[in-house]
This record gives sequence, structure tokens and C-alpha cells, in this order.
Amino acid sequence: MSQSLLTPLLDQIQSPEDLRRFEESDLRQIADEVRADLIDAVSQTGGHLGAGLGVVELTVALHYVFETPDDRLIWDVGHQAYPHKILTGRRERMRTIRQEGGLSGFAKRTESEYDPFGAGHSSTSISAGLGMAVARDLSKGTNNVVAVIGDGAMSAGMAYEAMNNAGALDARLIVILNDNDMSIAPPTGAMSHYLARLVSGKTYRTLRNRAKDITQKLPTFFREGARKTEEYTRGFFTGGTMFEELGFYYVGPIDGHDMDALVPVLKNVRDAKTGPILVHVVTKKGKGYEPAENSADKYHGVSKFDVITGAQSKAKGNAPSYTSVFSSSLIQEAGEDEKIVAVNAAMPNGTGLDKFAELYPARSFDVGIAEQHAVTFCAGLASEGYKPFAAIYSTFLQRAYDQIVHDVAIQKLPVRFAIDRAGFVGADGPTHAGSFDTSFLAPLPGMVVMAASDEAELRHMVRTAAAFDEGPISFRYPRGNGTGVDMPERGEILSIGKGRMIREGSKVAILSFGTRLAEAVSAAEELDTYGLSTSVADARFAKPLDTELIARLAREHEVLILLEEGAAGGFAAQVLHHLAVTGGLDSGLKVRPLVMPDIFMDHGKPETMNADAGLDRAGIVDAVFKALGRDERASSLRA
Repeated sequence: MSQSLLTPLLDQIQSPEDLRRFEESDLRQIADEVRADLIDAVSQTGGHLGAGLGVVELTVALHYVFETPDDRLIWDVGHQAYPHKILTGRRERMRTIRQEGGLSGFAKRTESEYDPFGAGHSSTSISAGLGMAVARDLSKGTNNVVAVIGDGAMSAGMAYEAMNNAGALDARLIVILNDNDMSIAPPTGAMSHYLARLVSGKTYRTLRNRAKDITQKLPTFFREGARKTEEYTRGFFTGGTMFEELGFYYVGPIDGHDMDALVPVLKNVRDAKTGPILVHVVTKKGKGYEPAENSADKYHGVSKFDVITGAQSKAKGNAPSYTSVFSSSLIQEAGEDEKIVAVNAAMPNGTGLDKFAELYPARSFDVGIAEQHAVTFCAGLASEGYKPFAAIYSTFLQRAYDQIVHDVAIQKLPVRFAIDRAGFVGADGPTHAGSFDTSFLAPLPGMVVMAASDEAELRHMVRTAAAFDEGPISFRYPRGNGTGVDMPERGEILSIGKGRMIREGSKVAILSFGTRLAEAVSAAEELDTYGLSTSVADARFAKPLDTELIARLAREHEVLILLEEGAAGGFAAQVLHHLAVTGGLDSGLKVRPLVMPDIFMDHGKPETMNADAGLDRAGIVDAVFKALGRDERASSLRA
């Protein structure tokens, strides 16, 4: 912690119970101290900043009003949860956040009793909260359940499915809509605060319920008219008609940075014991830190930064990032083919498609946090002769699997899947690791599945995908910078299903799929020094396989290592299946698949995670010696 940081009230808070001992008049200062502590902590570690700054007052007010952890508080996504961690006994560990062995960057059930539900993907909080509320009612419990969802997460259909179900069940559930972009309606000062307190208060709700009782005795025509009149009148002032239609009692909008507005409303909804309620809170992302307020996108996730200037210390590598290579390659291909369009799901910067949108705004589509829609939207574009590139992180593509199968693969539509963040992603941990895309795409009939081994190969694969019109095609690539290879002016069109030899040997063969290729070459060089002549090949394709290359490697070598940065069931499984059905294993070939371990690995540096998984040079060499029955030698190499 910074020596100059003065936080006299926050220093007395080890848990929300300590917070609730303060006077309500102290909450403003506590919020200011939490904000200062958050800025100081993230400046030293990097992480998610803007969203947390925007919910400081809301977080303080929620823990002050509700009896957490008995009252369940669920944070959607988790980007917003840093102030929550500070107030729930984890302040001293905030300088370890997203570091190896440190705090998770998201809510995590095993980390604290104050995290009732883990989240890394968005739009899950209302569904989880409804499940908790129903479980409470079945158990005859009385605690509150509060789900805090950001407005970006409200673009996902799952949120509305949950709200519709909650409204139908008339469940006692509180949803806080943290609207940090004023995307629904702005607060309008004192009148807005007055109306919010009025409609959330017991007097108004009692009168409203009595009126409902009276109208129930009226003929249907009058009863429905009365309901619509009340709903319209309140909706005219508050803007909540849509939520009312879903069965929620709407309160707001209110200023999420005004404690005098927040606390009374939260107390009112806490004490309302019937039906689902939605409280619309308007906040400013990056609130209280000028650089983050002025550039919300750049300060959503940050590296270490100077608190005074806001300058981030992100080091520039000599090699371009894979994401930038994808972006520039796609822009190049779009210049040659006007049918190419680009689609992302609320990640234009992360996928590099913001650059594409600058040049081709009419051909670039950000559909919001709606991966299912994004894939079927692409299917519709492809059915009309366009060439959609769906740029979606591996971890988020999981959310659209039914659409990939039903709307794309079965119809053989040429949707191009650009799969960013493949493999280990470091600080974001297991919720964001790109582990499963090859495993779930390769089994699909007609799907072409590629993986780039370096940035030049990625450029080739972008062009290959642009030229391929026979069905769906995908290519995966990791987070971070490339390897520094020479880059072609333009990518080549690769032969579908054909790999390439990198080096020739006679004893051991390493067949690599993806960016572990450099480690494979390094391992081969070391194996040569032990008299184990080693071949290395870049598979390029998991589907269709280069069966000729595989047959040759199996025939001419004693050991075959299958290497990939993905879960079991992916590339190696495809190769093993092929060898089994074609008799490739009958000669006694020793095959060893090297894949991600069958666990969810906690966050850490990607190079450390790959080493722990045995996917680095040492792990490959170790696997070769074990395959040859030289376990003792392998152990000494590891040591």
C-alpha cells in the first residue's frame, strides 16, 4: 500500500459487519477511501479498473444495507467486484490480484463466503439469483438475494430469460441494474430521487396493492385498463415499462454515486417482501479517477500505471500481437473482397475489429454480449453470399455451441470463426482460458479446424478462410505477441488438410498443433544431443487431418508426440482415432498426447502454466524419455 494513502475509516473495516457499525453519514468518506485504495492497488498489479470505480458507492451501500453474507450478493461478470473484495476481508491481498497464487480477478466461491456465485462470463447473475431465491423459499428461509448486473450484460438473451422466469414465479428477488452508460434512461436530479423513494416505499406499495385488490373485483375490461393506467403513469416518469412487462417492480433511475439517494431506496426494497424488484442505478465508469473517466475503454482493463499521470506501463514487444496480425490481415483481405464482413460480441478492441470498423464501418458489426446471436447472424449473412468472420474469444465461443452446430455446421454455411485467446490466458484464469474450442469443433462434420503456429501462419489462415466457401472454417491463435518471424506481404492460401515438415529426424517425431511449435523445435534440438534424432511437423489442421503426413511420421519413427495447447478430446484425439482405425498403432508405435491437464488451472503466467502442464521444452523431452522407458533419465531432466 502507498505510504501516502490515508484511509482512517477503511482501516477499521475487516468485514461488512464492521462497515455496518458506522453512521450513515460516514459512508461518503468510506466510499472515497475505498476508491483511493482501489486505484492504488490496481496501479501496482494491473487488472480491471473502470467498472470497479463506477460501483464504489453502490458496493458500500449494498453491504451497509444488506446482511451479507447471509443475504446473497451476486456480481455479474466480476469486473465490478474489486471494491466488494476490499470490503469483505481481502483488502490486504488486493496487491496480489490476478497474480500467481493471489486473488482471482473475479468472484470465486472458494475464495470467500461473500462470493456466493463465481462468474467470469456475463449475464448469469439473475439466473443464479433466481435459483438461490427459489432454494431459499423451498427451505423456508428469509434472507435476501441481490443480483448486480451491468448494462452491457443486459444485451444477452439469458438475462431476459431469467427475468421472464422470475416474473412468472413472482419470486422475491432484487436485481440492481448498474447502468454505466445511461443506456436506458438518465437520472433527472431531485425529482428522479424523490420518485424512486416514493415508488419503492411502503406507503406507495401498500396503496398499490390495495388498489390491485379492489380492481380484482371489477370486470376484466376495467381491471386490465386500471393496470395499464398505473403502469403507464409510473413508466412515463421512470422509464421502466419494459421491466414491468417482464413481471418486475421497477424503481429508478437513481444516481449510483449519491449515498443519500441509494441507501433509502435499498432499505425500501430490502423491506419489500413480495415479488421481484429491479432497481435502475446510473453510474459512471471510471468515476473519481479522471484518466479512467475520460477513456473508459482503455481503463476497463489496465496494466500497471502511474496514479498521477495515468500512463500505463505496458511493454511493447518486438513482434506484433496475434490479435493485431489478425486485424491487419482481415483488413487486407476486405480490401480485395467487398463480401467480407466482421462480427464481434462486445469485444471490438479485444478482437482488433475496432481497426476494421474504422475503415469499413458498414461491414463491421458489434452485436453486444450475445454470442449465440452473433453466430446465427453470421449464418444469415453467409446464406446470402457474404463472408462473415466471427471474431470471438475461445472461452466465449462456448456460449454459442448449439448455434455453431445447428445453424452453421448442419447447413454447411461458410462462417469463418476467428478464435482469439486460444490456450492459457494467464491472469484471467480458468474462466477465460481457451481450452475447449478444438475439442468441440473438430467432431463436427464438414468443419475445417486450423491453428496458427506463429504470426505468419495466422496471416496465411486469414486468407485461407476468406477464400474458403465450402462450409464453416475456424482458426485459433493465442493472446500476446508473436514469435518474431518474417511476415509475408499477404497471406498464402493453404491447401486444406495439409501440414508441413519443419525438421527431419529418424527416431522421434513431434507433431504440433498451434503455437507450441517453437517449444517442439527447441525440444527436438535437445533430443538430438542425446542421440535421439527428432522430426518436427506443424499439423496446421485438426480437421481434416493430413493423413499422409501422419502415416509417414508413424511409419518412420518409434515415438510420436502429439502436442497442443488444448483440452483432451481435441487434435490429439483426432489423430489417435485415425491411427486406431487405420492400423497405425499395430506396429508398436509409442504415441504420447501432450494436452492441457484435466483440471481448471488457476491464474498465473502463461509460460508457468504451460510448464506446469508439461507443454514446454522440458515437458516434451520428459515425455519422450518416458515413452522410451527411460523414466530415471526423464526425472533427472526435470530436476
